[in-house]
Amino acid sequence: MSTSTATLVKQKVKTLAERLRNFRVYHRYLGLVLGVFVLISSTTGILLGWKKDVDLLQPLTQKGSSTDLQQWLPLAELSARSLAGLDSAAAINNNPIDRIEARLDKGIVKTIFKEGSWEVQLDASTGKVLSVARRHSDWIEKVHDGSIISDLFKLISMNVLGFGLLILSITGFFLWFYPRKIRKIKSE
Repeated sequence: MSTSTATLVKQKVKTLAERLRNFRVYHRYLGLVLGVFVLISSTTGILLGWKKDVDLLQPLTQKGSSTDLQQWLPLAELSARSLAGLDSAAAINNNPIDRIEARLDKGIVKTIFKEGSWEVQLDASTGKVLSVARRHSDWIEKVHDGSIISDLFKLISMNVLGFGLLILSITGFFLWFYPRKIRKIKSE
């Protein structure tokens, strides 16, 4: 190998080694920052994956007496009975309703309240309270996506997490690729 070729090889190796050091720094610090988000997101994601199977996370969906909509009570009456059921079971009144979910195949309605992650399940035909319980999956979901802080934080944190993981993937590839390339150049 001539002196000019050896110099060229040394220069290539030096350039690649410098890039590799930069990628290591970016990868390390970005990984440390994103690690917190990934840890929270993955832990809460695992819990959310089990929410339908673990009663502590989300109450088991009860079964009503009829799936025939003609026999169901009016929505206004069901919402009033839900409010009364929450007050009676948990001594909570003036908790605004967030949404009412109808489960046609089960013959029930679930009333989800805005505060405290409460849920009341009613037999849609009789109006009987079947269950009053907390939905821990709701606040876990808010932690998972960042909306527990604010919708703006959710938007920013999910974008930072997405782009950060993309950058970690790219720098991780180069951390794997450049040492191989350096070894190949040195061996030639």
